[in-house]
Amino acid sequence: MTGGGSQREVLFEFVRVGNAVKVTAVDAASGTEATIVGAAGTSEEVLKRNALGKLDYVMRRRGG
Repeated sequence: MTGGGSQREVLFEFVRVGNAVKVTAVDAASGTEATIVGAAGTSEEVLKRNALGKLDYVMRRRGG
C-alpha cells in the first residue's frame, strides 16, 4: 500500500461487531497502529482508505 508518496507495507485487520466493522491499520515498519469503526455495509476499499488516513494522521502527530 502506498501513502505519503512512498512505498510502505500496511496491514489491515477487519473485525465485525454487530452492525459495525472495526478496522485496524498497522504500519509494518514502525508498528504504529490506528483504529476506525465503520458501518458494516461500507465497502472494504472505503474502510481501508479511512483507516489509512487515520494512520497517516497518527504518524504525522508522532513525528513518524
